[in-house]
Amino acid sequence: MSSTNAASLNPHAPDLGDRREQRGTIIRLSLAQALAGANSTVIYATGAIIGASLAPDKTLATLPISVFVVGMAACILPTGLIARRHGRRAAFLAGTAGGVLTGLLAALAVVLGSFWLFCLATFFGGAYAAVVLSFRFAAADCVEPEWRPRALSIVMAGGVAAGVIGPQLVTYTMDLWPSHMFAATFLVQALVAVLSAVVLTGVRLPMPTTAEKAGGRPLSVIARQPLFIVAATCGAVSYMLMNFLMTSAPLAMRMCGHSQETSNLGLQWHVIAMYAPSFFTGHLITRFGAGRVVAVGLALIGISAAVGLAGIDVAHFWATLVLLGVGWNFGFIGASALVLECHRPEEKTRVQALNDFIVFGTMAVGSFSSGGLLTAYGWDMVLWVSFGPLVLAVIALLLVTRLRRSPIIGKEAVR
Repeated sequence: MSSTNAASLNPHAPDLGDRREQRGTIIRLSLAQALAGANSTVIYATGAIIGASLAPDKTLATLPISVFVVGMAACILPTGLIARRHGRRAAFLAGTAGGVLTGLLAALAVVLGSFWLFCLATFFGGAYAAVVLSFRFAAADCVEPEWRPRALSIVMAGGVAAGVIGPQLVTYTMDLWPSHMFAATFLVQALVAVLSAVVLTGVRLPMPTTAEKAGGRPLSVIARQPLFIVAATCGAVSYMLMNFLMTSAPLAMRMCGHSQETSNLGLQWHVIAMYAPSFFTGHLITRFGAGRVVAVGLALIGISAAVGLAGIDVAHFWATLVLLGVGWNFGFIGASALVLECHRPEEKTRVQALNDFIVFGTMAVGSFSSGGLLTAYGWDMVLWVSFGPLVLAVIALLLVTRLRRSPIIGKEAVR
């Protein structure tokens, strides 16, 4: 049954348009993901380096990236509120305005040599990144339920281009203004955010229904579901560990004597590894179940830390970053697919925003600790600490498995 017919039979169902319109929306969201995703890559590639040069205390070197994560956590609930009341496109355009502001403020901070202004810029960058990550749920909104894992996955695949655009943007612009390294980079990043906004103006998404504005069940009821607890835990751990290790890696590589270009290239392949599996992650989720995909992702994150412990040459750093990227993809997208099973249609924006708030709030804890840990105890300690949250996520996944009929989380949700 087409979405148009479904809407005519159920007046409360959103009008998803025909298959051609759905495909066009997903393509636009994927392209916007590619452009907007460069924002995060630029900040991760430069944040600790700029922080180390501007900070009054070297232990604050990674604070700008931590503030970036705080911006993600602080802005995700207001973003969900805007989406519920005015539609997702309004939230997207508000986020891109934050992306433009990020580039302008960061460039000004570099020119003025202001560490705290740079932190403010990365806060807005975090707000922009939070909006960009909601593109995946928007893609799921505009297709029939059976296509949602693939739509979610296709949009996330746009990050492959972001993995190339971001690091190359840094490499080719960081010295354009010789007296102020990276200032030109952020000016170009602001321009890329403008291009993303232009793409998003053509996105066609269903407007919130009356039932969605009402909100559905209390969040306290939804958040007590075993499946939601596991989905949020696995998503939070996957994202926190990715951020925890990626935040430290560029500075760790510099501390080990590797060049900025080498660090940029490693980060590029890391981001490509984060998003390239998205071309088939949706198919894997449909075939094997989201829980199995999450389990593989957590295993790969553990392997990435073990590889990092094996040595500090370029190959070890790059292998760690690539495995970490693939593990994040399976862990985070699989957990996102589990979230889609935890809510009714009218509850989606509230539940998705709550999930992302938990994910980004947990990330903030890891991000704030990574810089001091790296400076005080070194790269090896950062890697060892990552195993703690990983064990917690595995235990949560195993416990919910025992509550379900299938061997690992399948199609029946524990509610």
